[in-house]
Amino acid sequence: MGGGNKETNAEWIRAALSCVPDDFSGKMLEVPVGTGVLTMPVYKGLSSADITCLDYSPDKMRNAERRAEAIGVSNVRFVQGDVGELPFEDEAFDIVLSLNGFHAFPDKEGAYRETFRVLKKGGLFGGSFYVSGEKRRTDFTAKHLFVPKGSFTPF
Repeated sequence: MGGGNKETNAEWIRAALSCVPDDFSGKMLEVPVGTGVLTMPVYKGLSSADITCLDYSPDKMRNAERRAEAIGVSNVRFVQGDVGELPFEDEAFDIVLSLNGFHAFPDKEGAYRETFRVLKKGGLFGGSFYVSGEKRRTDFTAKHLFVPKGSFTPF
């Protein structure tokens, strides 16, 4: 995430969330939600939106739920599930958001297929992704820390 300083990280977060209008009032899916550290503060300002957050990890999702509750976010529902088999109807969401999560999905093609299946025609897909080969330090961290912990699928 960014280059490590607060200004760079804040800029990265703004860019990653730029697909979500300030006055958004439709249906949005975030997959995976992780701990919600980046998005729950944004969701607090989207009180007219219908937001669903999905994650495979019950532990991470519990952290996101606690974070939402602590800051008073009430328009979000949490669903434990697999991005490879999303439990939603076709074209159910106006926006699908994925912040730094596709690296964790073992079947990336299946994850994309499912993500775009649930996105309405003309809807917005936004997110950020780890790109191998962009930064040596990030590559080293991914390969030697995150892959062995299971946070990244091998690349």
